[in-house]
Amino acid sequence: MENTNLTPEELTKYQKHYSESDFWIKIRTLAKKAGAKLTYYALVLYYTLTDPKTPTKYKAIIAGALGYMILPLDIVPDFLPFAGLADDWAALVAAVAYVATAITPDIKTRAREKVEEWFGPLADTQLGDLL
Repeated sequence: MENTNLTPEELTKYQKHYSESDFWIKIRTLAKKAGAKLTYYALVLYYTLTDPKTPTKYKAIIAGALGYMILPLDIVPDFLPFAGLADDWAALVAAVAYVATAITPDIKTRAREKVEEWFGPLADTQLGDLL
């Protein structure tokens, strides 16, 4: 897993920007541009957030990371090629690292199925190290 400098406190301050409807709008429009790996991580976090067994403290971190991803104007605007998604990626990776113990095999399977619905069959290497 890649290392980031984002703390749970930094992530949670963006949770007010999260909504389920905005998440689905953003992920559907961003998926092809962002690629399968970023989409997979975002969906893993979404399914972890919606899992009733996920602890509340983890839900705040996840909502913050997804809220940050939803923001149209974050540190590096998403419309910039490559660099525009780097900060979103950092937020997702940091959140996954903090909440890893709540991510179940079922959640990973659900996320993978949704990503493959949009991208077609994928090799494990295309989804990163969160398998």
